Amino acid sequence: MKHIFFIDLDNTIYFTKPHEEQLMGELYAFLENLDLGISKEDFQLAKQDMLRTPFQKVAKKYGFNEAVMPKVLAYLQNREVSKPLKPSNDYHYIKSLKGRKFIVTAGFQKQQTSKVRMLGIADDFEHVHVVDVSKSNKKEAFKLLIDQYKLKTEDILIIGDDAESEIKFGLELGISTFLLDPENLHPKAESTFRGTDLSNLHAAAGQ
Repeated sequence: MKHIFFIDLDNTIYFTKPHEEQLMGELYAFLENLDLGISKEDFQLAKQDMLRTPFQKVAKKYGFNEAVMPKVLAYLQNREVSKPLKPSNDYHYIKSLKGRKFIVTAGFQKQQTSKVRMLGIADDFEHVHVVDVSKSNKKEAFKLLIDQYKLKTEDILIIGDDAESEIKFGLELGISTFLLDPENLHPKAESTFRGTDLSNLHAAAGQ
């Protein structure tokens, strides 16, 4: 039975698309006033990617103008989400898992912790670990938490939606994974368990 859980935040605990205005409205407006050096079409595509992918990765993918990046990063490092967010309808499956639960999320410290606060779920987790993707990744975060809390990999289940991040890194560390893929975006991705929702999460955890 698994009794330690490393859980992604965005598009796992809640979904970003229904909250696009709360999460991204001010950021989109801020970016529209800068010379990002990309076409309007690419900016529209980049906005959609920002709902699923850490900002620095999106900026690199679309080749945002390097000259404006310090201004953008300074803005993002001080930005907080101040409007209420709603956990997914499946969140009760996560909440009812028996054991120790850790949020492991990539992004900016203030922004990610403010999301947890606006979701009203802080008390459900032992710790919220925010990964700065410009310096590290979730694999390093998992190793850090295992060492810090003296955890055993065989006791852990990693839950998330990103096949190329938490799922891939979990498997590389020999940890069981649960890939949440409601839109079947990763049909060929490796994962110990998977689901289009979280209804079989307890079975995956052996609970």
